[in-house]
Order: sequence, then structure tokens, then C-alpha cells
Amino acid sequence: MEAYLDNAATTPVFPEVKEIMGKVMEEDFGNPSSRHTKGIVAEQYIKEAAEIIAGKLKCQPKEIIFTSGGTESNNMALIGTALANKRAGRHIITTRIEHASVHEPLGYLEEMGFEVTYLPVDKNGRVLAEQVKQALREDTMLVSVIYANNEIGSIQPVAEIGKMLHHEKPDAIFHTDAIQAFGKYKIAPKRLGVDLMSVSGHKIHGAKGTGFLYVRDGVKIRPILFGGGQQKGMRSGTENVPGIAGLGAAVNEIYQNHSEKTEKLYYLKKLLTEGLLQYEGVAVHGMDGILPEEAAPHIVSAGFASVKSEVMLHALAQEGVYVSSGSACSSNHPELSGTLQAIGVQNEYLDSTLRFSLSVLTTQEQVQYAVSMVGKLLPVLRRFTRQ
Repeated sequence: MEAYLDNAATTPVFPEVKEIMGKVMEEDFGNPSSRHTKGIVAEQYIKEAAEIIAGKLKCQPKEIIFTSGGTESNNMALIGTALANKRAGRHIITTRIEHASVHEPLGYLEEMGFEVTYLPVDKNGRVLAEQVKQALREDTMLVSVIYANNEIGSIQPVAEIGKMLHHEKPDAIFHTDAIQAFGKYKIAPKRLGVDLMSVSGHKIHGAKGTGFLYVRDGVKIRPILFGGGQQKGMRSGTENVPGIAGLGAAVNEIYQNHSEKTEKLYYLKKLLTEGLLQYEGVAVHGMDGILPEEAAPHIVSAGFASVKSEVMLHALAQEGVYVSSGSACSSNHPELSGTLQAIGVQNEYLDSTLRFSLSVLTTQEQVQYAVSMVGKLLPVLRRFTRQ
């Protein structure tokens, strides 16, 4: 049996995504910038995808910019906004538990002379709106706070922060990385006070290399890719029409019967969490004294005392259980997780933690199988470690 529990890294595509992408690649393969029939048909796929997404976000289709994924969306949001609004100030506020695709662009902006304040989080990985308020300065131009953390699933008070900013600093631009939240929550950025929001397609059963950035109408942002002026000059380059069409299909499907999907995820998360905690020397991070509904429904971060995460990961993979050691994108940077350190995880778990992540396609049997394999392997690996 196999149990793929690495859905925060990537997800298998929905059948509807595969179907429409195949049709576009085989039949409707025109360049959307071409003025003949093939091009017009291709352009229509882009318009339809934008309309689907805008309908879910309660925004306008023109506020959607298609990108190659979450990393590009985050880079465009941060660098593009900073460059377009530097006269308004050079101070940026963020948290210590952002994804690398936020931290790295901010580091680049620091090299360019911007100043970044990194806010601490509590033991469950949450920042308070009051902390953001206290960090505001006259020259604060941008605030970027992740919606759902990609390693431990902590949820930030995005609505509270947006409301506070609207009252205290209405000219500051508010960005949220919603890559792990979109599809799990119904998100209306305008109601949240969010000006910019990043989303990735392959986290919601779309294709890799797809995503979008929501840019509230009126927000000043500069493009970071230049060329043919596609997407009204905001993102040059021939659009990935098959991927965009597939993204539209994925968004449409992920929000069908959404409440039932979310309930299923929380049920599986509870099953997984309780199953792991039955074993000695196992800790679940970011869930200290909070309800399951107060964290993302699909992520469980578990530490295994006396077993290195890479050892456990490969042992589980041998049994057909696929998980990750923290963020998949951090595998290129093997240093200890900044998120786990930020929430005060004990040293014995810092390099002994795995991330289990679910999707709407995950089954109860797969979760139970994964839990049983952990129980089978833990004593063996600990005995091997002691030797």
C-alpha cells in the first residue's frame, strides 16, 4: 500500500485539470497574443480562468495576474510593490515564519536599502495584530504576513491585521502568502483588508508552474518581468495557457462542496494526530492548547525523539509512506527549520521533525497505514540509533 502524505509540497492533479490541459495542448494550442481564431480561443481560456478565480475571491478578473507559481507571486508582490512605492517609505514588516520565497526577496530588498522588521510568534506560530501595530512606523510601506504556515499549519489573524492597518496606517500595503490557505478556506481579500495575495496552482491539484497574484485595483506595483507586455504589461511572456486553464479547473473543483472537503480534512488530521501521539517520544508542534480548527486542516508537524528526520523519512518511504522533513522548498537548505526555532521547539525535535500533509484525495486507510508504519519503525530506528 502507498500513502502519499506530502500534499503541502505538491498534489496530484484533478482529472478535470488533466482533461482540459490535454485539450488545450492538443487542440487549442494558439498563442493568446495572436489575432487569428486559434489565438482568440486561447485567450478565452485565460479570461475564463480569471473569471472563475475572481468569483471565488469576490473580486474583479482584472485583479488577477497569472504567474509561474507561488515563488514568482511572492517575488512580484514584494519586490514590485517596494520598487513602486519606495517614496512612501522603506520600512517593511513581516514575521519570522514566512516561506523562503518571502524571506529571500525581503533579504534582497534589505540589500537595496529597505529596512525589514521580523516579528516573533508564539509557541503555536501565531503573530498578533497588536504586534504589527506596535511595529508600525511613519515610513512603513508594506506588511507581509503568511496566511497559513507551510511547516506547522499555524493560521495568522489576517482579518484583524487588515482591519488594524486600515485604521492605523491605511496607506500601507498588506500582502499575504496564501499558498497553503487557498482552497482550504474561503478567502475574500477585500473583506480581509488584503491588497496582495499569492497563490500556487500545484497545492490545490493544479499543475506545477501555475499560480496567480491578486492585486487590488489601485495598488501600485511594478512588473519584475519585461518583454512583450502581456497581462497589461504586468507580467510579460507568453501565457501558460494549458496551465492557466487547468488552474481555473482546479479552483472550480476545490471549492465544490467545500465544507464537506474541509470537514474530511479535519477528521483525517485528528485521526493522524491522535495516532502519532499514542507513541512514546512523539510531539506535535503548533497545537499547544488550541482547537484543531484554529490551525490549517491539512498539516501535521510531528517530532520523533532520538530519530533523525531524514532517517525516518527514508524508512517510511521504503514502506510506501511519503512525507517531508519540513518545507519541501527548504530541502535545498539543510539548516534547522527557522519556523521550529521561532516557536521554541525543544532541541531534541529540531532535526527530528517530519511534516505530514493531507489533501481532499487522502483516504482514512492511507492515514491509518501511515500511523501503523510509524509505530512499526520507531522502536527499530531508536534501537539502531542507540547502538
